[in-house]
Amino acid sequence: MSIGQYCNRHVITTGKSTEIDEVARLMRQHHVGTVVVVEQRDDAEFPIGIVTDRDLVVEVLAQNLPPDVVTVGDVMSNDLVTAREDDNFWHTLDRMSAKGVRRLLVVDEKGVLAGILTVEDVLTALAVGLSDVTRLVQRGIAREVRQRQ
Repeated sequence: MSIGQYCNRHVITTGKSTEIDEVARLMRQHHVGTVVVVEQRDDAEFPIGIVTDRDLVVEVLAQNLPPDVVTVGDVMSNDLVTAREDDNFWHTLDRMSAKGVRRLLVVDEKGVLAGILTVEDVLTALAVGLSDVTRLVQRGIAREVRQRQ
């Protein structure tokens, strides 16, 4: 199981000079709570930061800052935790836990943004896996019942 199988490939991105009110509109428009801050190089997006809806509340609204003069670069987190697409799911989950992050950026071998893995993605993957195991057990029991009749 690799991270590339479970990450969300549809990532909303922006540059670090984008004003915070525009980022809030992007979040609302795309129904997301996270926007990845990227730097464009050779037609590729390289992640340099991340901004969440919580960042908007804690760093802008709670500070009574005017959102039209604050940029993403002013509030983004740039201590990124990343994983490669082919990294092992369980090892990556361990890293997320050890680092205390709920969102992990997925990059390719060149460091280009490939996706994002969130706690919600992990929970969905685990739920699907557990559902499959439950079905397996139920079918096994049904098969055994049929064989013993």
